Amino acid sequence: MRYAYKKQYTWNYDIAYLVGLFASDGCLINDGRHLNITSKDIEIIHSVEAILDLHVKFGIKTSNYNGWGYHLSFSNVALYDFLVGTGLTPAKSLTIGEIDVPDEFYFDFLRGEFDGDGCVRGFKDIRWANSHMFYIEFTSASPVFLQFLRDNNTRLAGTTKGAIHHGKGADTLSYAKKDSMRLAAAMYYPRPLPSLTRKRTKLFGFIKQHQTAIIVRNARVAEW
Repeated sequence: MRYAYKKQYTWNYDIAYLVGLFASDGCLINDGRHLNITSKDIEIIHSVEAILDLHVKFGIKTSNYNGWGYHLSFSNVALYDFLVGTGLTPAKSLTIGEIDVPDEFYFDFLRGEFDGDGCVRGFKDIRWANSHMFYIEFTSASPVFLQFLRDNNTRLAGTTKGAIHHGKGADTLSYAKKDSMRLAAAMYYPRPLPSLTRKRTKLFGFIKQHQTAIIVRNARVAEW
């Protein structure tokens, strides 16, 4: 322990979500105490503030790569050490690997990762009337980290292996409709949860479309 007295962090649902956010949008500075997180969604910044009971000002950060984002920077030696203990490191984009998260809290971690570097996209399936396809996707510059997500999603949620698409500078782990519904059920369960409203709303909008299409299809079959 670097200090005789400091706050200790342990795993819980909110901390697991926070680790997911830092695995995606966060940064550990090389001085061993300062951390920051940048997001285009102010709700992410407010979630970090609420979980950590932070009372510091955030600003706007611009870059040639990501454009702009809300930027929150603070000092917390105990949290820094906890994050390092999970497997996060400074300059993690290319080096991030397996995260030492207990199975009990894995899907809270995954929800944080999804809110940071994940996305959901969908479109009408022209092969069938009233049918839609949608995908949950996770993007990372680290193949080892994507394999970690892939293995744990299969082991804990029963998904298939999904598909990894190689892009310029980063790869994407993609899950089709059935697997996306499994992951949605695992990430969003009946308790108050920190989550990004716009992604949650979009995902469950696609799920509702799918369920409605099944009802309509079954009704037509019954009419026949």
